[in-house]
Amino acid sequence: MPLAARRRRLRHGPHPVRPNKGVVLENSLSIKITRRNLLKAGAVSATAMATPSVACAQQAAQGAVLPTAVTVTLRVNGAARAVSLDMRTTLLDALRENLQLTGTKKGCDHGQCGACTVLLDGRRVNSCLTLAVMHDGADITTIEGLGTPTALHPLQAAFIKHDGYQCGYCTPGQICSAVAMLEEVEQGIPSHVSASLTERPPLGVDEIRERMSGNICRCGAYSNIVDAIVEVAQGKAGGKT
Repeated sequence: MPLAARRRRLRHGPHPVRPNKGVVLENSLSIKITRRNLLKAGAVSATAMATPSVACAQQAAQGAVLPTAVTVTLRVNGAARAVSLDMRTTLLDALRENLQLTGTKKGCDHGQCGACTVLLDGRRVNSCLTLAVMHDGADITTIEGLGTPTALHPLQAAFIKHDGYQCGYCTPGQICSAVAMLEEVEQGIPSHVSASLTERPPLGVDEIRERMSGNICRCGAYSNIVDAIVEVAQGKAGGKT
């Protein structure tokens, strides 16, 4: 360090004390503005800009009347049913709470377990993930519409024969899903494990397990469920020969 610098350091110390007069900003018009006043002015301006929009939004919310109830017509199990419900009602809740068709079960309510599976225009869907108002006039089949105690659907009879259930809570969704799954195979729709995307997939155990993977059985009756589906699939194939 040069001698002059060392003398200056000894005289004033390493960090000279300066008078605390505040930070002063000076613009091109020679108007002195302190940092504190600048922050205050910015906060006031932001508040003034936000207040009118909030007030307008509150007035609009108070003046607007949003519809909450709508009437939809669902063709459920072959019968047209007109129902008035909240537009936020899921198809699952409409079936269970409004139409009293409690065979369709609410499991996870997140589309992960498949207990709520129904047939919508011939395709299987998780009814907890779709709104009832989206399906005005649609054809819906629930477990109640597949068969009756005196005239069971072949899959219902096969599930009973092979003991494809224990607690039975997932069974309606399993059966509805299996019905649609067999139809998908008939149409030649491939799955993730299908060897070909253009040829009709053979319905083996791996194919069934993959196609039914969206339906969870917490009791673990999967092998019996597969046996029931295989029997019905073979019966359908035998009826065609």
